[in-house]
Amino acid sequence: MPGETHLSSVVTEAPAGGEWVDELLLAGADGELALWFGAPVDRRSLRALVERRERELVAAGLAPGGSVSLRLPPSLGFVSVLLAAWRLGGQVSLLDYRLTQHEVDQAVARLRPQLLVQPSAPVSGALRALFDVEPAYLPQAGGEQARTAHSLIQLSSGSTGPSKVIGRTAADVISELERYNRIEGIPQRGERAVVLASMVHVLGLVGGLLHGLNAGVPMVVPQRATVDGILKALAGGDEPTTLIGVPSQAEVLAAVAEPPDLPGFRRMITGGELVRAELWRALTEGYGITLGNMYGMTELGVIATDIDGEHRPALTPAPGIAVRVEGGEVLLGRESSPYLGLVDPSRWADGWLRTRDAGELDPATGRVTIRGRLDSQVSIGGLKVDLTEVEQTLAEAPGVDAAVVLYDEGIQAYVSVSALVGPGEIDSWLRERLAGYKRPRAVHVLPALPRTSSGKLLRDRAALRSAARDTHN
Repeated sequence: MPGETHLSSVVTEAPAGGEWVDELLLAGADGELALWFGAPVDRRSLRALVERRERELVAAGLAPGGSVSLRLPPSLGFVSVLLAAWRLGGQVSLLDYRLTQHEVDQAVARLRPQLLVQPSAPVSGALRALFDVEPAYLPQAGGEQARTAHSLIQLSSGSTGPSKVIGRTAADVISELERYNRIEGIPQRGERAVVLASMVHVLGLVGGLLHGLNAGVPMVVPQRATVDGILKALAGGDEPTTLIGVPSQAEVLAAVAEPPDLPGFRRMITGGELVRAELWRALTEGYGITLGNMYGMTELGVIATDIDGEHRPALTPAPGIAVRVEGGEVLLGRESSPYLGLVDPSRWADGWLRTRDAGELDPATGRVTIRGRLDSQVSIGGLKVDLTEVEQTLAEAPGVDAAVVLYDEGIQAYVSVSALVGPGEIDSWLRERLAGYKRPRAVHVLPALPRTSSGKLLRDRAALRSAARDTHN
C-alpha cells in the first residue's frame, strides 16, 4: 500500500508454541458441549477436527513460526483452522470473509502471510450468520515467516480512517481470558452464550469463542442473523443465556412487536457504541432482561464493563486494567506498543496507550465514562460543541434508528429512520433541545447508515458523503 511498508521489518521472534491452546481452549471431558453451530459439537469432536486441520496445514507447508491469513466465514472451519494454526505455533492474521478481492490483495501485500486460507467454494447469503465451508490452503508467493512474537494479528475496524495492524501475543490473549473470568456477570459454566458479534473482531473472538472454550460456556451461533434466527437460538436451551452483539444487532430484537417468552434469556451485552435510551427500554422491558455494555479496543480487548446496565453510561475498569484520563483523553496502561508497521508514534509512549476517546474518570468509584471521540469536539464561532452530545440528542428523536454527526464544512448529520420521519420533524426535535450553534447545518436521511464489518457506525466523511449522494440522486 502506498506510504506503508510490509510488516516483516521488526524483530525475528516466533510466536508461542501451542501448549496453551490445549490447556486453556481444548481441554475438557470428551462429551462436554463446546459449540452449537447448527448442531452440537462436543470437546472430543472439536479436538479431532483441530488435529485434522493441523495435518492439512502442515501438508500445505506451515511449520512452527509460520504465518497464515485466515479468511473464512463464521463456521466450524474458521474455529478449527484458527486453533490448529495456533497449536502449531503459527501466527494468524484474521481477514473478514466479506472483503473484496482488491481488499484481500491489499491485506496480503501488507501482511505477507505464507498461507491464505479461504473457502474452497464461493459463499453467499447476506443474512446468514453461520456457514458450512471447507477451507482451501493457498501458498503465497513472497510470504514470510512470522517476524514478531504475536500469535494474533487483527486489523482495526477502520471506522474513522484506514485500518491499523494490531498484534497480540499468546500471553496477551491469556491475560484477557483471565480478565473475563474475573468480571462479575460474564457467562460461566452452566450457562450458554448466543454470539452475534463477528469472530474476526475482538468481542466475538475473545468474548464469545475463546472465553466460551476456556470457561466451559457453549457458544451458539444462529444459522441466520434474522429475528427468527436469533429468537430460535435464544429459545434453544434452558440454561441461563447471554446474547453478545453490537447495538445494530440489538435493533433487530427491538423490532419485534410482541416479544415471545424466553425463560432462559437473561441478559444482552453489547460492544461498540452506547445503546440509545429508547433501544435500552425496548429490550429490557420487552424481554425482561438486563442490557449491559462493554468498552474495548482491538489493541487490548475488554477494558471496562457495565454488565447489568446499573451505572450506564459509566463503566467499571476490568480487573488488571490501568485507566487514567489526561487532558480529557482516556489512556490505558500497556507495556509495549500493539501496532505493527507505520503508525502515529504518539499513540503509545512510556507504557500508556492513547485511545483518542474522550472520557471522565470518577475518583470516588473508579468508573470511567466514555464521551465519544476526541475529534468530536469542535469550535463553532468560538463556541465549543461536542458532536457526541449532538449525536446522542439526535439518536433519541422519535423514529431515528441511528445517527452519525461529523464536522465537514459545518456540522453534518446522517441518520437512518424506522418511521416516516423527515428532516423537518428532526429539525424541530433538535430546535427544542439544542442551542442554535449546536444544530446541524444539514440532516441527511439515509435508508441505512454505513457500518464497518464489526457493526460499528462508519465515521468516514467521504463514505458518508457518497452514501448521501447515492440516496439523493
